[in-house]
Amino acid sequence: MAKLWTREALHDLIAERLAGVKFIVVSNREPYIHRHSANGIECILPASGMATAIDPIMRASEGIWVAHGSGDADRMVVDERDHIRVPPGEGSYTLRRVWLDAATERGYYMGLANSGIWPLCHIVYQRPKFRQSDWDDYRRANQIFADAVLEEAGDEPAFVFIQDYHFALLPRMLKQRNPKLIVAQFWHIPWPNRETFRVFPWKEELLDGLLGNDVLGFHLRYHCANFLETIDRNIEAMVDTEHFRITRGGHETTVRPFPISIDFAQHDIDAREPAVDEQMTWWIDQIGYRPDFIGAGIDRIDYTKGIPDRLAALDLLLERQPELRGRMVFVQIAVPSRSDVEDYAQLAQRLDDQVNALNDKWRDGTWEPIFLLKAHCKPDRMMALHRLANFFVVTSLHDGMNLVAKEFVASRFDNQGVLILSPFTGSARELNEALQVNPFSPDEVAAAMNLAIVMRPEEQARRMARLRTAVEENNIYRWAGKFLSILLKFEFADRRENEELAYFAESVLP
Repeated sequence: MAKLWTREALHDLIAERLAGVKFIVVSNREPYIHRHSANGIECILPASGMATAIDPIMRASEGIWVAHGSGDADRMVVDERDHIRVPPGEGSYTLRRVWLDAATERGYYMGLANSGIWPLCHIVYQRPKFRQSDWDDYRRANQIFADAVLEEAGDEPAFVFIQDYHFALLPRMLKQRNPKLIVAQFWHIPWPNRETFRVFPWKEELLDGLLGNDVLGFHLRYHCANFLETIDRNIEAMVDTEHFRITRGGHETTVRPFPISIDFAQHDIDAREPAVDEQMTWWIDQIGYRPDFIGAGIDRIDYTKGIPDRLAALDLLLERQPELRGRMVFVQIAVPSRSDVEDYAQLAQRLDDQVNALNDKWRDGTWEPIFLLKAHCKPDRMMALHRLANFFVVTSLHDGMNLVAKEFVASRFDNQGVLILSPFTGSARELNEALQVNPFSPDEVAAAMNLAIVMRPEEQARRMARLRTAVEENNIYRWAGKFLSILLKFEFADRRENEELAYFAESVLP
């Protein structure tokens, strides 16, 4: 096994190389939300793979996280600079909250970001919606965040690490006002091919904004190549496809793949806790009995996740394998998401209708084949479902990475259970021992479910051991360490010397 990146190794890298340099992360979603409850103000963790991935980096760097304050009690707990130390009780780093009025948030977030850019980048045949008013709000929100970041950076050296598709204009805004900043961005979703991107109405401004970055990261080299081709066909810039570098207006942007991951070691520890055993009992109580076989899926309610196709596969499975009727239950956690967006509200209703129809079709006495829970579940409850599942289904139609698949693997310290995985997820490149199936084919998915049910324990153990090694080696600290190692070259070396240093960091660092 290769040398592992750990929390301590990342902390040492940051302490040694970032000493005296501010580290600022920017994201739309905040890592901790304060809300009013019956017991007063409570602090909760949002359902966000991005927040889960970035939080360990912030703990190590003791930096500043700039994010939108979305909780109804968020304003009550910050100081006069809109700061609060997090996590609660630890205070490892500073959360700087940014405030958006309701109209701007609706146009920027629900509008342009999630009704325009999201479906544009996830090629799942969902038509994107583009409105000038949404673009205006998107630009306005990016400017509000730029003001906050520049205030936090001051005149001191600073690295700014921007997260995701909500801030395509932010890098250029920052560079124009403070060229000394080292700016990097990680795009957590896919980047489409150049023909797909052509339909975006404000393409030159968006692409110019992204080229304000010193480093721009995607999950996969395929997404990097798509981005370079998009630049080459849509905007005036010099594209170096050999070295994955773009020059515009004298400024160079390095484009690299950085497949994101999870904190495997901590997840493995947490999955063994007694609280998870208690939650396993909770699940059995909810189902009403202990089925012979349990299948599971955990997804946001999003048209990219392929949940309706998955349910169609379950229908086929029960038709073709009548011996499973009464013996198998499929548990689907469907986390409500973006319910103010019409497409998402319609999907939520469609799921209810589909589950009800299938349960009515196959019901036998008290047995129903599908248990649907439309709620956000705490981590120990999800880990409990991971551990109970004979097979776990991740059949996204298109996904940047999908950390849910890796979380399932990290929970299975018993080396049992079968992962059924879409090849259209970034994680499929690493998780080769999963049963990979075309999510657009219910026949393939149904066949994989049956194969998972009949798979011998020895074969499950062989596959799961290799899956766990892959997730353990490619953990969140490796992702952060490689990203930061390349980013640091822009602070301590001449740009023309960075190429060899960057490739060294990418190819030699474990």
